[in-house]
Amino acid sequence: QAIVWDEYLTGPFGLIAQYSLLKEHEVEKMFTLKPGRLPPADVKNIIFFVRPKLELMDIITDNVVREDRGRSPQRDFHILFVPRRSLLCEQWLKEQGVLGSFIHREQYSLDLIPFDGDLLSMESESAFKECYLESDQTSLYHAAKGLMTLQALYGTIPQIFGKGDCARHVANMMIRMKREFPGSQNSIFPVFDTLLLLDRNVDLLTPLATQLTYEGLIDEIYGIQNTYVKLPPEKFAPKKQGEGGKDLPTEPKKLQLNSAEELYAEIRDKNFNAVGSVLSKKAKIISAAFEERHHAKTVGEIKQFVSQLPHMQAARSSLANHTSIAELIKDITTSEDFFDNLTVEQEFMSGIDTDKVNNYIEDCIAQKHPLIKILRLVCLQSVCNSGLKQKVLDHYKREILQTYGYEHILTLNNLEKAGLLKPQTGGRNNYPTIRKTLRLWMDDVNEQNPNDISYVYSGYAPLSVRLAQLLARPGWRSIEEVLKMLPGPHFEERQQLPTGLQKKRQHGENRVTLVFFLGGVTYAEIAALRFLSQMEDGGTEYIIATTKLINGTTWIKSLMEKLEPAPF
Repeated sequence: QAIVWDEYLTGPFGLIAQYSLLKEHEVEKMFTLKPGRLPPADVKNIIFFVRPKLELMDIITDNVVREDRGRSPQRDFHILFVPRRSLLCEQWLKEQGVLGSFIHREQYSLDLIPFDGDLLSMESESAFKECYLESDQTSLYHAAKGLMTLQALYGTIPQIFGKGDCARHVANMMIRMKREFPGSQNSIFPVFDTLLLLDRNVDLLTPLATQLTYEGLIDEIYGIQNTYVKLPPEKFAPKKQGEGGKDLPTEPKKLQLNSAEELYAEIRDKNFNAVGSVLSKKAKIISAAFEERHHAKTVGEIKQFVSQLPHMQAARSSLANHTSIAELIKDITTSEDFFDNLTVEQEFMSGIDTDKVNNYIEDCIAQKHPLIKILRLVCLQSVCNSGLKQKVLDHYKREILQTYGYEHILTLNNLEKAGLLKPQTGGRNNYPTIRKTLRLWMDDVNEQNPNDISYVYSGYAPLSVRLAQLLARPGWRSIEEVLKMLPGPHFEERQQLPTGLQKKRQHGENRVTLVFFLGGVTYAEIAALRFLSQMEDGGTEYIIATTKLINGTTWIKSLMEKLEPAPF
């Protein structure tokens, strides 16, 4: 059989089934879905793996129609929708007259994909846009389904807390699904104590700010996709004596980043300013370990040294890679532009001059910096001021449209609808109250040995994670007033456990909380939650789930309208 992949799915699927595994299951060939004829392949079955999107159905129709009917043996077509079958898509295929060509029409329910030991993502790139702009709650249904699957495997979660309209919606669907499938009451001892459902629009600020953890910066600058990052190759060329850079590699260097790599697990969640010292310490330890070989005298000692060699070599190459990545990032973080941009962000987040037109933003527009950078800053200012005064907002809009083109009026409209760039209503700025009550801005931040989650943004504590932290201790009752200022309802639900499954907590045993971000989560927030998990007196361990891993750039991009300029 051959598989035809919807290109977007190859990344997530690569995390659960490598090509070698598919080969064992008689997959001879793999193709990317594109218009035209399917490539020749000596196979009987062709399976399409696709998301239920109409534009993809057109490509499939094209593939099937162009199939050479005269050839023998005839090839059989099958279609698998990920994560759900769609009536609309099947109807479309029927109207095109190709539905009958598919022998099997199935769905593959891939809801939550494991990205790391404590991280699950649905990788649904348009979830935020669908929920907040198009009032399409399909992704919330998938989230509820994913959570039901998780409960079937790891036991019913006794407590559900949530904040936001989407969170309320997901909780309602879960309760309803449980009612409709009475068989879903399982007798598995619960792994999770609490589920916290958080809407992305409860905290619109965090993704807009530049992440300052090691992993966050890699994502901001190079973009991490399905745990892989592509980096400029010149830093990774092996240096040989006397050759003097004749043939530098041109292919980007592709690396997988996850906690399986010891060094990465140690530095990924640190503030970037604390990474250098760790790398130099590691370098000393590794050189010392390699020096040992001169002291190995007896056969036993030599044997022991040789047995450690593979591990040491892996550590050395890992160190070399991360030193190169850190150098690449340092070139950017030490640039004047990065510093200016960060200064403005931090002024906004600490509440300085959020209510007037910002000079730096005006200069950036005049110099035609990338539009997404401008939009991130303007949205950040709007969020830190609970919306902008109409005069300031109109000024920014006019500047942006005149510099970047009037087709972006739709994008600005989307940002307004999503609550990112809006006029201040009611004439009140609630952000200072929220900032003070939740301690979102810390002046004395310790980046090397942090004592608070604000280290991930060098001063700003992610609002979403602060909510999770306060929920664990002392509970949300202490912040009722602020919760009312944030969008959407907050609620608590309890799910009855069958007798005998109630947890009796031993002294010193941690609670386990699953935090589900509806609409996306950044690596800096993940780092902050991991920091809380590791705190000595924290008492709570966090597992993170989300609809998509995002950063400010990918998030704003998902809200931009692509307008093709007119052909004349």
